Amino acid sequence: QVQLVQSGGGLVQAGDSLRLSCAFSGRAFSTSTVAWFRQPPGKEREFVAALFRSTGRAYYADSLKGRFTISRDNTKNMVFLQMNNLKPEDTAVYYCAADQRLILSTLRLPGQYDFWGQGTQVTVSS
Repeated sequence: QVQLVQSGGGLVQAGDSLRLSCAFSGRAFSTSTVAWFRQPPGKEREFVAALFRSTGRAYYADSLKGRFTISRDNTKNMVFLQMNNLKPEDTAVYYCAADQRLILSTLRLPGQYDFWGQGTQVTVSS
């Protein structure tokens, strides 16, 4: 069984940087699609970034390109989200997710991911 355990997050000021980490335990990490989603207060969960399992290519929400970077370390079974120049509208609970079967066209859909981290709060003050 796959388990995802997140770390990082917290309260930062606008313009600061933050890195979130997600530790993957279980089988087939290197062949899993891994992703980050977030859920702002009062809103639905939304796609942030993903690394697709077959190609290793990164995909981002259009509004976050250039500020956020997703990466993985297959030797340590870790996924990271580097967030730079944070803005108050980035305030949300952030979740890492993984799946071993989804297809590219469903990459941005939270319902397609089987495994989720516990979530971590990121709050950006102005």
